[in-house]
Amino acid sequence: MATNRTFTMIKPDAVEAGNIGGITKMIEEAGFKIVAMKYTRLSPEIAGKFYEVHSERPFYGELCSYMSSGPIVAAILEKDNAVEDFRKLIGATNPADAAEGTIRKIYATSISANAVHGSDSDENAEIEGNFYFSELERH
Repeated sequence: MATNRTFTMIKPDAVEAGNIGGITKMIEEAGFKIVAMKYTRLSPEIAGKFYEVHSERPFYGELCSYMSSGPIVAAILEKDNAVEDFRKLIGATNPADAAEGTIRKIYATSISANAVHGSDSDENAEIEGNFYFSELERH
């Protein structure tokens, strides 16, 4: 069953480029309500824990290094059909393949510096949101 919440992160490349406002504007204009938001910087250890599912993949070390290279903005978003609708809004991982008008088409510069993370399932949205926000912080 689809839930009405998803998780996103504005990645270090987009934060460094000053794109927080433009990205959050697109999110809100697409009908999402931001119910929690945090500007923070990940340590390599925290990035490693968050991306632990990829620990056996060849890009894991580079990913953790990149995600801890500068501040990020983590957020929980609310909307009917949130996960699927947000995946459409952000576009393909490779910005060259992303549809016109998507966040990645507008703000991403490469496959790795692709501006935003978006949960790929309702289950992962809950896990990822809980990773960054405790129940207390959300209410």
